[in-house]
Amino acid sequence: MKKLLLCSALLLGLLSLLPPPALAETFTCLACHSAMKGKVRTDKGSFIEVNIDEQRFSKSVHGGMGCTACHKTFKDNPHERPQADVSRKISELANLVSPKAKVDSVAYAACDDCHGEIYKKVSESIHGKNVIEKRQHDGALCLDCHGSPHYIMPQKSKESMVNRSSVVKTCGECHENEEIAKKYNLGTQIVEKYEESFHGKKYRLGHPGVPTCVSCHGAHDIRKWDDPASPVSWEKRTITCGKCHPGANRRFVASITHKPVGKDNPIPYYAEKGLIVLTMGTIAFVIFHVFLEALADIRDRVFRKKKEEHHD
Repeated sequence: MKKLLLCSALLLGLLSLLPPPALAETFTCLACHSAMKGKVRTDKGSFIEVNIDEQRFSKSVHGGMGCTACHKTFKDNPHERPQADVSRKISELANLVSPKAKVDSVAYAACDDCHGEIYKKVSESIHGKNVIEKRQHDGALCLDCHGSPHYIMPQKSKESMVNRSSVVKTCGECHENEEIAKKYNLGTQIVEKYEESFHGKKYRLGHPGVPTCVSCHGAHDIRKWDDPASPVSWEKRTITCGKCHPGANRRFVASITHKPVGKDNPIPYYAEKGLIVLTMGTIAFVIFHVFLEALADIRDRVFRKKKEEHHD
């Protein structure tokens, strides 16, 4: 009896050392994909990168997941033609996001398994509707903001594309794109004007509390500015700005804009001109005052010397 218990304990100990099924599956896939190089052509004519950096993947937020958790159409043997069954919900969602994910729309839709609430917000946002309803391939979706699913890093990581230090650049990838800006009438130089603003200058200096794009516009549920539900709509803009500027009113928030500074945007235009005049006037006054002080000192020294000579 004792021997049986000892053997059972030893067997359980050995089993505990084995990797979980997901890790074992990932190890099997990476055995090839970490060594493979280049791209392969799919049946639909698209080219996909087959190499996966094992170290980067292991550090990512998905590093502990099995490959088929997202690539659901693959069976245990990935070299067979992808044909495994998927749920109806994922299949329908894959069809909706197909304009964006032409290679593996099922893998794109699989984000919903773990991020269902977020996916719902995205689908109702201006970005999601552009892809799902308008069927536009250049609309922003998960991977445009977070990067490759194999290398997504936690938001707090400096390597993350949505980290505070990178999020403005990430948004600028689309909003500074001339073709996209012209197509959707987004305006020009949005990021550049942000960087010229008081917020942008503090952001570039590394201030931890300064607002970035997502602070005002939101992240997954971004809506057009004239949508009453948008945090930057006129109905809610005072509330949004009031989080950092208590007492903000309509006049105050009217100066917060991405329009180029000019006569068509008078508040920041004349405020900037006024600050320039005030700054230059202050500097000129200080210089003039120092000049008068120096002149008075020279005058006193000269007259004092003449008086001394006359007295002698």
